[in-house]
Amino acid sequence: MELVVGRVAKSHGVRGELAVDVRTDAPEIRFAEGAILQGRKPREKKLHSYTVEAVREHSGRLLLRLVGVDGREAADALRGTLFVIDSADVEPSEDPDEYYDHELEGLDVRLPDGTIFGKVREVLHTLGGELLAVRPAGEGPEILVPFVNAIVTTISTADGVIDIDPPVGLLNLADAETDTPPQA
Repeated sequence: MELVVGRVAKSHGVRGELAVDVRTDAPEIRFAEGAILQGRKPREKKLHSYTVEAVREHSGRLLLRLVGVDGREAADALRGTLFVIDSADVEPSEDPDEYYDHELEGLDVRLPDGTIFGKVREVLHTLGGELLAVRPAGEGPEILVPFVNAIVTTISTADGVIDIDPPVGLLNLADAETDTPPQA
């Protein structure tokens, strides 16, 4: 399984630098000078290899110079490129309460009564915190579940399940669980 470690947001300047949005906890390793990156251009499946020539931080992003990418036009052609690694190359976390996104994606989401509500499609990282994007087992739209201890009670990657205790209304169950009569 491929894991995204960065995405080319845009070119920077006229010498071929790339502004990269970082999506890894180890940018100093993944994007070090001399590192070889595997990248896939937008709408392509084929991976290309790129060697990091220089790297520096700038406004919350990394600016990369890649060997062979000379000039703004060549950098613009890489806009949207995703830099990826194989999930097998990632060491497991030593903290039992920390998980990589790929370890959670695909796990069943179970309610307190034992019912499987759906599966985690993706882990979203927002300014307000992490969210689990859950695709319900039956009909219905995808549900965003806050990834907080008050709602996500246990995680077992070995059993392939995440137990949640959602507040009323989170899973669109508010009408079925309240004693309030419908308004006329």
